[in-house]
Amino acid sequence: MRAAIIDEPGKIRVGDVPDPKPEPRQVVVRVGACGICGTDLHIADGHFPPTPYPIVPGHEFAGEIVEVGQEVSGWSVGDRVAVDPSLFCGYCGPCRDGRGNLCENWNATGDTVDGAFAEYVAVPAANCYRMPDHLTWQQGALVEPLSCAVHGVRRIGVEAGERFLVVGAGTMGLLMQQLLQSAGATVSVVDREAKRLGRANDLGAAATATDVSELDERFDAAVDATGAVPAIEAAFDALRRGGRLLVFGVAPAEARIALPPFRIYNDEITIVGSMAVLNSYGRALDLVANGSINTATLLTHTLPLNDYPAALDLMRSGAGLKVQVVPDA
Repeated sequence: MRAAIIDEPGKIRVGDVPDPKPEPRQVVVRVGACGICGTDLHIADGHFPPTPYPIVPGHEFAGEIVEVGQEVSGWSVGDRVAVDPSLFCGYCGPCRDGRGNLCENWNATGDTVDGAFAEYVAVPAANCYRMPDHLTWQQGALVEPLSCAVHGVRRIGVEAGERFLVVGAGTMGLLMQQLLQSAGATVSVVDREAKRLGRANDLGAAATATDVSELDERFDAAVDATGAVPAIEAAFDALRRGGRLLVFGVAPAEARIALPPFRIYNDEITIVGSMAVLNSYGRALDLVANGSINTATLLTHTLPLNDYPAALDLMRSGAGLKVQVVPDA
């Protein structure tokens, strides 16, 4: 089969690899669509430490089951599925505590084992979620990033009437905006690229700006969806006393932020992180399926598998929002 292969950081190609075969509790999925996110850029550049090389990347995907392992029940060839890429060991301390996303032996399809920028991918049957017929493959591939946002909202908490700041109007920031607004919050959105703010306005943002300093307001809570140190620090500065900050964007492992500890103490500021997916995938699929999430404004570019390197460049350029690869295109 054809697949995108990262042989080593910075060395990317599309070529032939063996077709996957399912282990007893796995299924093989013919990939319908697979999205690119910031983690894929980190993997391509060698900045995501868990990744071994060579690897077939791709962790945001949906498709059709074409082969079923001998111990699998409840799934059949032809079933349409969206797939949670999480691979938790199930026996370490965090897994036993119900926090599998912090698994001491953490793995994920497309991040540490071969993924879905390919024609086919083998995945645990337990990670598959049935897709309703009215959803497209592209919508199904958007469930994974939405599931990360669902977990993030659970981590930060939201009450009706709260004023939230979201820094970053990319795919993740706009998903966060929609979830927070659905929970009754008013949301202001900041992005240094003014062209991105039109989508935030269309989705109902209370205010938009290219810099946090332009918003003459203190917020009950803030979400950084960029991973950029200056953005995280600006979001912190915009909080009222007793405010909350969610560090949601993926920063480089070596990055450091400078925050005043006296203010954290004196203003009782709460700072939390949110890592990937945790018991949130099914809920995210339901939100896409019932139309609660506007997916059309997020899905901007679809490219064929052979153009995977160009798709990465498009993602880097910021020209679109959610860039996806469709193997059959």
